[in-house]
Amino acid sequence: MSDDNITLTAGDAEVTVQPGNGGRVKGLRIGGVEMLRQGERFGCFPMVPWCGRVRDGRFLDGAAVRQMPLNAPPHAIHGTVRDGAWRTARTSTAEAVITAELADPWPHPGRVTQVVALAEDALTLTMSVETYDSSFPAQIGWHPWFNRNLGGEGAQDVRLDFDPAWQEERGDDHLPTGNRFDPKPGPWDDCFGMPGGVDVTLTWPGQLELKVASREEWVVVYDEQEAAVCVEPQTGPPNGLNTLPRLVTPLEPLEATTTWSWRRL
Repeated sequence: MSDDNITLTAGDAEVTVQPGNGGRVKGLRIGGVEMLRQGERFGCFPMVPWCGRVRDGRFLDGAAVRQMPLNAPPHAIHGTVRDGAWRTARTSTAEAVITAELADPWPHPGRVTQVVALAEDALTLTMSVETYDSSFPAQIGWHPWFNRNLGGEGAQDVRLDFDPAWQEERGDDHLPTGNRFDPKPGPWDDCFGMPGGVDVTLTWPGQLELKVASREEWVVVYDEQEAAVCVEPQTGPPNGLNTLPRLVTPLEPLEATTTWSWRRL
């Protein structure tokens, strides 16, 4: 099938998926208003087979120490599949299924599948990682760039509301130290724990409320940039390949889902 941009529609919601650009969701328009920051590196990209930074690009894989390219020196960041082209498995009016092969520099062959499903009031992203061969540690996450301001007369910047159980202490190297404390006010480039599942509400006053939800317990919030804010559900914290690995086995793939649901104000 063609791997050009895919457009999904449901009611007045429209999503653009770019298999050829790292499998990212390029845009989400609700009533013609674009919710995601535009640009080749923005939208919402998948973080696989790890999320955030891996310390020095190294992780323990059984008895072997693996070295990933240092694309955010001195660390490796955000996985490998956002840098390559995905293939389109199937599409319909409101759903797309795309796949990517795990390949060099990742040391194990495997496949990532992402299902993008649009409803009139929600977008659901489901991702799975399966191995063809040996077991390996992995993570799944998403990195959406939501526009801070949606534009229009009198438009106000977005407000973030969430109630995490803790905030991971961030070291000078941007990685969690292992210490936890009660959440502090932003701005943030930080990881939070939500044992009941990720539940973050973004409110553009007078315009729209959008909730980012996931059964996963970890979320990174990044709001230090003027143009956008990021709410990133993931299966473990940054450096999680070392501190909290999730194992992909031939019998048990790793799977995660996030749903963005919205309502007008």
